[in-house]
Amino acid sequence: MRPQKLEDVVGQQHLVGDGKIINRMVKAKMLSSMILYGPPGTGKTSIASAIAGSTKYAFRKLNAATDSKKDLQVVAEEAKMSGTVILLLDEIHRLDKTKQDFLLPHLESGRIVLIGATTENPYININPAIRSRTQIFEVYPLTPDDIKGAIDRALADRQNGLGDWPISLDDTAATFLSTATNGDLRSALNGLELAARSTEKDSEGHVHLTLPIIEECVQKKAFSHDKDGDAHYDVISAFQKSIRGSDTDAALHYLARLIVAGDLQSIARRLLVIAYEDVGLANPPACARTLAAILSAERLGLPEGRIPLADAVIELCLSPKSNSGITAIDTALADVKAGKAGDVPNHLKDAHYKGAEKLGHGVDYKYPHNYENDWVAQQYLPNKIKNTHYYQPKANGKYEVAFGDQYRRLWHAQHNTAE
Repeated sequence: MRPQKLEDVVGQQHLVGDGKIINRMVKAKMLSSMILYGPPGTGKTSIASAIAGSTKYAFRKLNAATDSKKDLQVVAEEAKMSGTVILLLDEIHRLDKTKQDFLLPHLESGRIVLIGATTENPYININPAIRSRTQIFEVYPLTPDDIKGAIDRALADRQNGLGDWPISLDDTAATFLSTATNGDLRSALNGLELAARSTEKDSEGHVHLTLPIIEECVQKKAFSHDKDGDAHYDVISAFQKSIRGSDTDAALHYLARLIVAGDLQSIARRLLVIAYEDVGLANPPACARTLAAILSAERLGLPEGRIPLADAVIELCLSPKSNSGITAIDTALADVKAGKAGDVPNHLKDAHYKGAEKLGHGVDYKYPHNYENDWVAQQYLPNKIKNTHYYQPKANGKYEVAFGDQYRRLWHAQHNTAE
């Protein structure tokens, strides 16, 4: 079911949709090397295959960890003979210096169009020499609708799919299959194929796939369903809202549903967001303890990981709440995007170069550590917004009460006004 042209790619329409960047590259026949990064089964290899199919270039696939420099040399020789080869290099974050040095001149010449695939953040894990010669595109987990469409296509496709099989897939089973793999299409299709090939035909010669069969084949249990396939995301939403609303029992219930589904990734991500968005400055130590609980759960795995996760959920539920952090940064972002910025004051500008003083940069800057209590009043915001308040302290919890008092004292001292 691997797509042979861009129109067949499931999801990732921000890259391959009409008028989007990869689509434009292919139509203009101006391909450049790129790195695709994101979770497994979300379409990295499919996009590379579709680019090759749409451009009619030769397509080769290697693994940076297991294939050798000699394998790269074979691809380079083919590129010299045929003109251009699209090379999908899986696990590109594992590329060593010897292979990298061999590849670089071929990327420069354009004979090899490199499409690197990785689940690791390329800004952290990929060598700058490769990174600077590629465009970096993020791919995202597929939606249940994306996966449901791909399942329907696989069931109908007589050439590459299961179209010749007399399969009937129950609606509840289809819904579960489209949500249980957390956006991983490869796992969903593997589960579907295993179910189809391992289920005996009934008396009428049909293969009837039910929810228990699909659960068995993807090795996950259904924790809830609805006809639109939104149950998984509804549970995650209810999980966060229950913690935000300080309902410990409800939060533990939704945590249990996510644990039964084996979705440690969603639990970890959501808990960390909750800690900083909903508790935040009202109880900063809870944020650090939540991260520690997540790391412990990841080290332990499930089911033991349920213990630190439950501790974190209970603490976050019972902690005072404050969203002043997210509100402050979102207000500042809105100003910047609206053009409310202004010039950096001259005394704050970089003065680490010859001639800066002649421009007035860094002149009259007051170094706080030279003053009593390591603080001195001076203007930091641009003139245009010098009296702007972004942080609006809340009075929930001893930490933010203290932060708020200090913020107000400093603001009034900075502006030479009385509290």
